[in-house]
Amino acid sequence: MRAAVHGRSMPTTSPETHAASSSSSAGLGFAAAVTPVTATTQHTNDDGIVAGFVEIAIGGDRIPVYRAAPRTGSSFPTVLVIQEIFGVHEHIQDVSRRLAKLGYLALAPELYHRQGDVSQLKELPEIRAVVSRVPDAQVLADLDATLRWAREQGQGDPQKQAITGFCWGGRITWLYAAKNPFLKAAVAWYGRLNGDRSPLQPAHPIDIAAQLRVPVLGLYGAEDQGIPLGDVESFRAAVKGARVTDVEIQVYPGAPHAFFADYRPSYRAEPATDAWHRLQDWFRKHGVAPA
Repeated sequence: MRAAVHGRSMPTTSPETHAASSSSSAGLGFAAAVTPVTATTQHTNDDGIVAGFVEIAIGGDRIPVYRAAPRTGSSFPTVLVIQEIFGVHEHIQDVSRRLAKLGYLALAPELYHRQGDVSQLKELPEIRAVVSRVPDAQVLADLDATLRWAREQGQGDPQKQAITGFCWGGRITWLYAAKNPFLKAAVAWYGRLNGDRSPLQPAHPIDIAAQLRVPVLGLYGAEDQGIPLGDVESFRAAVKGARVTDVEIQVYPGAPHAFFADYRPSYRAEPATDAWHRLQDWFRKHGVAPA
């Protein structure tokens, strides 16, 4: 396992992605708890891709899933995009569109759907109350079902499956990398590694580190007040016994939690850009690149 502490200076926008002003982007579907959004917010258009919500039948439920994919073609490499605590709001949708522009089928399921809609909640304690009722077992099963739907629809290539997740979704990314051996790669963005356990959340990444079954890249900020560097180092030691040897932790000096979240004051352009390129390199290295 390697650790690196350095950045790469690159432009953060492209012809398909531009920074939107706070006033113009406030109505784009961001969670109420994070509005108004900052002037660094990026918006990726849907030129050349198809993007929007679909519904997937899972048992007796129908789960909304934000899907973004190239407009033409089929059997795309598939990336599960796992939401922050704020749900599948505009930032997660935009990340999905960015991946679609690269040639991926990006799928972001609403993983709190059964427990409640957090999009209109303005206070973090209210959101946490909903999230605390979401069982890990339900989340992991929903991810299995989402990948199965992609295969059955002929949209996803079963030989090229990956996952990436942010904050709350970063923790889920580590857990799913220990559960699903058919994934090719995973990228966890500032996901919690340790914490309180409960019947609904019985284990954290540090508990299952030795069970990792696919290569994982972890992206963390050295100034993250919610994920101490001590937790990162403890995890680094725990993962040495993992079934896979390619587990890499990247720590960015000076970066806070949610340094990739361009709609928030926590955004840091240099580590965010470097980390986005690292994600692409990681997927390419492990066979999840588009043809």
